[in-house]
Amino acid sequence: MTRDYSQFLLPYTGDDRPIPKFSALQTLGWQPFFAQQISVDDLVATPPVRVVAVHRNALHVLGETIDTSLPPRPDVTVGDWLMLERERPQASRLLTRSSLIKRRAPGTDRQEQLIAANIDTVFIVTSCNQDFNIARLERYIAVSLEAQITPVILLTKADLVTNPQDHIDAAQAISEMIEVIALDARGSAPKTVLLPWCKPGKTVAFMGSSGVGKSTLTNALLNDQSIATQTIREDDAKGRHTTTRRELHRVSNGCLVLDTPGMRELQLTDATTGINDLFGDIRELSAHCRFSDCQHETEPGCAVLIAVDGGNLDTARLNRWRKLLAEDAFNSSSLAERRSRDKAFGKMVRNVKSLKNKGR
Repeated sequence: MTRDYSQFLLPYTGDDRPIPKFSALQTLGWQPFFAQQISVDDLVATPPVRVVAVHRNALHVLGETIDTSLPPRPDVTVGDWLMLERERPQASRLLTRSSLIKRRAPGTDRQEQLIAANIDTVFIVTSCNQDFNIARLERYIAVSLEAQITPVILLTKADLVTNPQDHIDAAQAISEMIEVIALDARGSAPKTVLLPWCKPGKTVAFMGSSGVGKSTLTNALLNDQSIATQTIREDDAKGRHTTTRRELHRVSNGCLVLDTPGMRELQLTDATTGINDLFGDIRELSAHCRFSDCQHETEPGCAVLIAVDGGNLDTARLNRWRKLLAEDAFNSSSLAERRSRDKAFGKMVRNVKSLKNKGR
């Protein structure tokens, strides 16, 4: 029988006081989605724990009465829920995720890197200086949409420019689906402005380059200065890596916030749906092309090219869409090939073991 946790979900009161009836698991982000995957017997034998930090040699997990470290696993990331096997922690069952942020790992082996799991909202943080980059913002948004996570663009350091409205308009032009907010990360504004997303039981994440104010925003929500921050380099506005690991922090109102290290590179993989959702205008135009397999390059009757010629579609936007789709296709096919090779190798190993056992 599946245990129903929905009765523990209380309405949000709108203030920042701790909620006394909020269960210990819910303060870690436990939701009916996860409860429906387990039985009462599971709950007793293997209590649920959430990965709240990923260290080089350990996973820090918390549960209702559990605070411990587990050996690292390549298939587990911060935000994941595990059913803890106390005697064999490596065998702890990984619950199905409500969302997963991933990228192609840096390097040449084209492996997949898991960034975070079970996130409800991603605040994509960029500052109003040299860090502001439309193409980079589109990457973060595409990854968020692919994971079915709500993306929100946060513009910080508006005091560094004469007219921050120019940056707001440029960010808003990316997609009418995405909300854009300009705020001062150093003051009390984050706790008030971000409240609609930072509700009890919800998990939010700050993502972006180094030095854009992610740790400062996290400190603002936590109402302390427990996370170190650094200033940017004056010559090129580049940030220094302050946060060195991905870690969940609990806010007093029952929300969890993830502060992540800055990512210099965000290579897409398995993100076709997110890309097409972000560039919905181009996808709609494609439906009116003369040929169903139109590549939007030189074909006659191409609705996309007609829109470009008529000034209804920006050429730069079209090129960014093409680039993201090509990158995603290349990385996804490379990863698929590696998975196929790994699967074939595993099958060969099993066959060899089977033959050895029969020969005994």
